[in-house]
Amino acid sequence: MAKRNPRKSKNRSEIRRGGANTTPGNPWLFGLHAVTAALLNRNRRVERLVVTLAGHERLPEAALETIQAEFLGREDMDALLPPGAVHQGVAVLCAPLPASALEDILLEASDQTMIVVLDQVTDPQNVGAIMRSAAAFGASALVMQDRHAPPITGALAKAASGAVDNLPLVRVTNLARALHDLKAAQFWCIGLDGESETALQDFKVGGRVALVMGAEDTGLRRLTAESCDVLARLPTRDAFGTLNVSAAAAAALYEWARRQNS
Repeated sequence: MAKRNPRKSKNRSEIRRGGANTTPGNPWLFGLHAVTAALLNRNRRVERLVVTLAGHERLPEAALETIQAEFLGREDMDALLPPGAVHQGVAVLCAPLPASALEDILLEASDQTMIVVLDQVTDPQNVGAIMRSAAAFGASALVMQDRHAPPITGALAKAASGAVDNLPLVRVTNLARALHDLKAAQFWCIGLDGESETALQDFKVGGRVALVMGAEDTGLRRLTAESCDVLARLPTRDAFGTLNVSAAAAAALYEWARRQNS
C-alpha cells in the first residue's frame, strides 16, 4: 500500500493565494477519475496533489506513487477550488497537456478510425460528457475550434471523467478546412442534423468516419454542414424533438460502435 506522506495543511489565506479555479486557464483538476487519469498520464506534468483523508483512500496505489500528496481538511479543499466543485476529496495542480495536431492523428488513423468534430459547442459540461462518450466508445480524437469552444477547466475534466487525459484533443482555426483535410484522408464526414431526411442507422458506410456535431441551440453552421459528405438524424420521435448534444453524441457513437462489432 502506498505510504502516506502528509504535509502540514496550509492555512486558508495561503490556500486562497494559490488560486481557485475561477479563470479559464487555471490548471486545477478535481474529481476522482479526472485526477487519477492525470496522475497516470506520462505526458502530464503534475505539480501538486491535494487530498482529504477520504479522498486519499479512494485513489489507486499506482496514482499515489507518482507524487507526494498534501493532506487538507474538507473546508480547505472547498476554499481551494471553485464554489460547488464536486472534488471527491482529490485535486491536482498541473500543466496543460501538449497540443495534439490533426496531421498526427490522421497519420496514425486506421481503416476504422472514428473522430468526433464539434462545431461551436460551448458548454463545458457538454464537451466533457462528449469526450467521456467518445473515449468510452473508442473514438481516436476530438476536434474543435480555437475560438467559440471552452478551455479545459476542472469542471470540464470532471464531466469527462478521465477522458481529457486519454482522448487527444485537437484545436483548429478553421473547421471547414479541418473537414476538408479529413475527407482528403478518406474520412466520411457525417453531420448530425435533426432536419435531415436520412436516419443515421440507414446510412451505410464503412471505413473512417468523422462525426460532426453542432452547437447546443443552433446546430451545425451552414459552411460546416456544406463541408460534410452527408447529414443524418437520430431516430427520435417527432413529438419529443431533439436530444441534448452530449446525449445525441452518445447515441451516435453507440451506433458506430455497434456496427464495428456486428
